[in-house]
Order: sequence, then structure tokens, then C-alpha cells
Amino acid sequence: MTEPSFTALTAAAARAAHLIVDAEPKIFTDELAAPLLGGYGDQLLAYHRDNREDPILAGGRTQVLCRSRYTEAQGATLPQSVVLGAGLDTSAYRAPQTHVFEVDLPRTQDWKRAQLTDAGLPEPANRTFVPLDLATGDLAEALVKHGFDLARPALVSWLGVTMYLTEAAITRTLRAVADLAPGTQLVADYVLPAQLRDDAGAHYADAVSQVAERAGEPWRSCFSPDELTDLLRDKGFGTVRHVHQRDHDVWPRPDALRPAELFVLAHASV
Repeated sequence: MTEPSFTALTAAAARAAHLIVDAEPKIFTDELAAPLLGGYGDQLLAYHRDNREDPILAGGRTQVLCRSRYTEAQGATLPQSVVLGAGLDTSAYRAPQTHVFEVDLPRTQDWKRAQLTDAGLPEPANRTFVPLDLATGDLAEALVKHGFDLARPALVSWLGVTMYLTEAAITRTLRAVADLAPGTQLVADYVLPAQLRDDAGAHYADAVSQVAERAGEPWRSCFSPDELTDLLRDKGFGTVRHVHQRDHDVWPRPDALRPAELFVLAHASV
């Protein structure tokens, strides 16, 4: 069976490893991430465990944990959630009151289903898989086909994806999200250009972008906050807020997790 993407595995490993190697209080708790790693779990978690102070691994955990913590908090009052490029996302288990639509490539969803079965995890009644290639498919059409209500607002999360896409592909998806119901919220992370990164961010980018490229998933885009704000407003979004890692209410910490200037969250309203 086709395997999930390298980035889907490493993001789930970061969420799972946080519960093992980092101090209290936890930034984000995902107890289902480890079972979804399947046969990769022992190796990936041992790598974090044996190198818990490594700035690259700690930086990866920081990125994934902060974005997950912030994003899930935004959906508490919305009836629908759309997870673009869902990978091994488990948010449906923590939001039983929300109908969660997971959008991803069919092969990734097939692998995830197999992992859920192998781990003995129940299928949540509030989750719907939406098989779609965002580069070629119609997002609204696919969502409606699987029960999404276009008349109701939703939280749309797009995490760990934009840096792997061209600006044209990003624009295409932004246009589709901006056409959803008023009150819809988009939370997407993006990479800052080199001149806006601090030393920690530059070191992380140099190391991780090379690994991603070798895995066949090169970084293709970066934005300044002003550039992305202009793009979002041009596509029809209203209020835009940018949340840097230093802005999260989790600092200081007694472990290796530290904020860096590289990944930023854009929170935009329709």
C-alpha cells in the first residue's frame, strides 16, 4: 500500500514525541498520533527521544505544536471544519461537536484508514474523508458531494502545506476558501523569506529544506506578512492576523522548545 508523505509522518511524530520527551505543561496533547505512525513509530520516536535537545528536532516540535494548539482553539464555536492536506490529523477525535472534513489525496487517506484499523481506533462519526488533489480538483464541489453545507461557516486549516506549493497553486486554493460562507476562518502557516528569519529560523530552514527536497517535497514558496496579507485581501478575505511563534502563550519553557522566526500562522476571515 502507498505510504503517506514524509511530512505527514514527521508532523505526527512531532506531536507524539512531545508527550514523551518534553516537559510539563504540554503545549498540545495528541495521544492518537503515535498509533498512527504504525511501523515507523519506534524509529521516529526513538530519534526524538535520543536527541531531545537537538535544535532541529525541537524546532520541528515547536512548529507543529504551536500551529495545532492555535488552530484547534479557533474552531470551538464553528459547526464545520475543513482540514486541507490532512495527513495524519486527529482533530476530529477532540471535537465531537464539529463535522470535520479531511481533504487529502486518496492514497494518503487509504494509508491512514489502514493505520486506524491496525491501531484499533474507532472511526469518529463526525469525520468525513474528502479525496481530492487540490492542484487539479474543485474544492467546493468535492466538499458538497461529501455533505459539507456551503451556507454555514467553517474553520479551514491548512497546516504544513503552503511551503511545498507554488504561489499559483496557493492562490487557487485561497480563492476557493474565500468563496465559502461569511464567518469562515482560515488558518494557514507559511515560511518567511530569508531576510526575515532569525538565526534559529535560518539554521532550521537550511537543514530541513534540504531533507524535504531529498524526500521529493521541496519548499517552493515563502512570503512576508505584508505580501501574504495583500494576497489574501486580493482574493476576498477581510481581517488578517499573523501569529508568530513568540506570540503563543507558552513561553518560557524548561525544555528545549524555543520560538523561532521562520514559520508564521496567517489567520484570515471571510
